[in-house]
Amino acid sequence: MVSLLPRAPCLASLPKPATAASFSLWRPAMSSLSATAHAPVAVGAATGQPRKLPVLLFDVMDTIVRDPFYHHIPDFFQFRIPLMSMKELLESKHPTAWSEFEMGLIDENELAKKFFNDGRSFDLEGLKECMVSAYEYIDGVEEILCCLKQNNYEMHAFTNYPVWYQLVENKLKLSKYLSWTFCSCLTGKRKPSPDFYLQAVDHLNVDPASCIFIDDRMANIEAALSVGMVGLHFKNAEVLRKDLCSLGVELAPCVHEDEAQVQ
Repeated sequence: MVSLLPRAPCLASLPKPATAASFSLWRPAMSSLSATAHAPVAVGAATGQPRKLPVLLFDVMDTIVRDPFYHHIPDFFQFRIPLMSMKELLESKHPTAWSEFEMGLIDENELAKKFFNDGRSFDLEGLKECMVSAYEYIDGVEEILCCLKQNNYEMHAFTNYPVWYQLVENKLKLSKYLSWTFCSCLTGKRKPSPDFYLQAVDHLNVDPASCIFIDDRMANIEAALSVGMVGLHFKNAEVLRKDLCSLGVELAPCVHEDEAQVQ
């Protein structure tokens, strides 16, 4: 049974409504936060060097970076294909082309051919430019990533995204904070498949309960719970900061590189 923990020290017996003010930590009933998420270090089997736990696994779109799909992409197609609403876009696009692209099963040229069910062509380079122009950090999240990095936490992207993740990296430089280790186009697996999560645990060589998984979609959180990870349902940066602190994750004030140079 999965329980929802409030910010108060005591456990609630019933889940609270998923509002921006409610606590968003979910965990497997059998996991022990005091024994895992609060543990300061562990020894990495591969290197023999101290390893700070927990390991943090971040979804990217709508958790770290604003996803342009629901706002900018419809406008892009409406400008080029008049009167195409969001509903019409969803109905006319190929049902599996994007997920195939995310898993690396097709390249962007094949995506362009399959994107619409009727095979109509569109400006692929224009679409990419539209997406790049829209990529931006969600308010407050980069500050949290900076704090986590300066406190020596190990962080990895755990995301369903195609090779265009490189466009995100080129613009926002996420690799300053985390590794693009678990990207669906590199692994051939997508959330919420439990195999994806198990692959990550195996690669990291850690106990699942030593991983905190952060995502804006509950289906992906539930999959993480099923393999024994701790899950945080992302709502906004303020809630995320409070949730991480409640787990004992260190979030000392972030000192930016330019500030450090002045000092």
